[in-house]
Amino acid sequence: MMISKENRELARVVTERVKPVFAEIDRVAEANAEKMLEAFQDNRVSAAHLVGTTGYGYDDLGRDTLDKIFAQVFGAEAGLVRSQFVNGTHTITCALQGILRPGNLVISAFGDPYDTLQSVIGITGNEPGNFKEWGITYHRVDMTEDLRPDIPAIEAAVKLPGAKLLMIQRSRGYSLRAALTVREIGEIIDAAKKANPEILVFVDNCYGEFVEELEPTQVGADIMAGSLIKNPGGGIAPTGGYIVGRKDLVEMAAMRLTCPGIGRECGCTQDVNRLLYQGFFLAPHVTAQALKTAVFCAGAMEAKGYKTSPSVHAKRGDIVQTVEFGKPEFLKAFCRGVQMGAPVDSYVTPEPWAMPGYEDDVIMAAGAFVQGASIELSADGPMRAPYMAYLQGGVTYESGKLGILLALEQLTRIEENT
Repeated sequence: MMISKENRELARVVTERVKPVFAEIDRVAEANAEKMLEAFQDNRVSAAHLVGTTGYGYDDLGRDTLDKIFAQVFGAEAGLVRSQFVNGTHTITCALQGILRPGNLVISAFGDPYDTLQSVIGITGNEPGNFKEWGITYHRVDMTEDLRPDIPAIEAAVKLPGAKLLMIQRSRGYSLRAALTVREIGEIIDAAKKANPEILVFVDNCYGEFVEELEPTQVGADIMAGSLIKNPGGGIAPTGGYIVGRKDLVEMAAMRLTCPGIGRECGCTQDVNRLLYQGFFLAPHVTAQALKTAVFCAGAMEAKGYKTSPSVHAKRGDIVQTVEFGKPEFLKAFCRGVQMGAPVDSYVTPEPWAMPGYEDDVIMAAGAFVQGASIELSADGPMRAPYMAYLQGGVTYESGKLGILLALEQLTRIEENT
C-alpha cells in the first residue's frame, strides 16, 4: 500500500486537529448505544428471535419484535422492518404510496428530493405508476439564497388546496445544500403544523440515523423511513428498509408493501433475522466510525486546499462528506483512490456510467461486502459541475482513513501531471 511520507504526516496533523470532534462523536454514540441496549432488554430479546421463518412467515416472533425495537429506539408508535424492501427509494415509496391518494398534494420542503425519487413522483421521466399517473400532484418549496429552508414558503405551501403530506429529506442528496439537523427538522415541522394542523410530515432519514441523540420522529415527524444498508444496518444487514411512525400510517405502508388485508402479517425472514438484529445493535458505533471517517476526510482535503462540506467543526446532520473538485478528472481520481481502499474489488477502476434513475452519468467507488451499502466506505458523484464527490461510510475508522489517504495519493499524481 503506497502512501507517501508527506500524506502520512498530513494524517498525523489532521488526527490531532480532529480529536475534540471525535470526542463529541463518541459521546453521542455512547448515548445511542445505551438507548439501543435498553430497547433490546425491554423487548426481552432471546435466541428464539434470531431464527427466521419460511413461506408466509406467519407468527414470526423475531420479525415482529424487531419492529417494536425500531419503534422504541426511534421514539415512534410502530415500526415496519422488512428485508423485502429492496432499497431506500422503495421503502420511501411504500410509505408515501400507502398514505397518498388521488387528488392529494405532496410538498417537498427543501427543493426537489433525491434523483431516484424524482422518477417516482414524476418530476423526471414518465415511468408507469408514478404519482402523476395516480393523480397525486407535487409542489416544491425552493431553498433560500443561502441554501436554507424557506419557512414562510413552507407555511404557505401546506395551506394549498389538497395539501396532504410534507416531505422532508434529511440528507443533501446530490444538491449543494447541507444536511438538515434534527433541530432544523423540528423547526420545519412546528411551522408546518401551526400553519396546517392536518398536514402529515414524512422524513426521509437516510444517512442520518444515530448522527445525533434524537431522531425526526422525536421532534414531531408523523412517519419516517430509511435503508438498512445505510446507518441502521450497521454494515451487517444484507438488504432491507424500515418505516417507523404513527401506528395507523405504518399500517398503511404495510398494506402497500404486501396488500390490503395482509399488511404486516406476512413476509418470511428466512435467515436474515440475526443479521438485522446484530446490525441494528451495532449501528450507533458503526455510524460513529463513518462520521470519524467523514471528519478526517474534511480535515485532509481542506489542508490540501479543496472546498468541503461540512467543514471539520461544523454541526452534522448525516454521514455524507462532500469535496468539490471543479474538474471531472479530479473527481475521477478521488473515486479511484477510494476504490483502492476497499476490501472488495480494490483492483477495479470506477468509471462514470448511466445509472438507472439518474439524469447524469454517475461515477461510484464502492468495494463493499454488501452491494451498494453506503455505510461501507464509498464515494460517488454525478458528472456535472461543480464535480463534487459525495463520500460516505466506513465501518471502521481505521480502514476509512486509509481509503482517504489512497485518494490523496491519486489526487497528488493528477496534480503533478496538470
